[in-house]
Amino acid sequence: MVQGKNESLDLYIALSRASQWVNAHADRDIRLHGLNRTEFGVLELLYHKGAQPIQQIGGKVLMSSGNITYVVDKLEKKELVRRKASSEDRRLIYAEITDKGNQFIEEVFPKHAGVIEQAVQGLTEEEKQVASKLLKKLGKAAQDTFK
Repeated sequence: MVQGKNESLDLYIALSRASQWVNAHADRDIRLHGLNRTEFGVLELLYHKGAQPIQQIGGKVLMSSGNITYVVDKLEKKELVRRKASSEDRRLIYAEITDKGNQFIEEVFPKHAGVIEQAVQGLTEEEKQVASKLLKKLGKAAQDTFK
């Protein structure tokens, strides 16, 4: 095999497995609150960044815009999110978090952050910083070369 190929495949497998197990911890916690990862991600985005055009949410939580409409519908039924037409352009529809959604995130998010912290406790604080920096570098390079 060509030099470097084994290391690349080993990295891919290790990255996939680590992501799978850390996500398993996060997903289990989110399900306890009656949401899935995407619903929680949308709610968290709206909480931290404010109202967002529905068409742009997909790119920020890494999913297709068609799915986002469905996710916003589900969050709306749970009264955690509401739709609001833009005052400048009536064609533009925003999703915004409701008071109930704010209360939900403020109650759930600190514990959720603790679950993630526990899931990544296999690394020291310094190793987490190094891993985070390297993974950002890897992700940016992979994004830049994806045409």
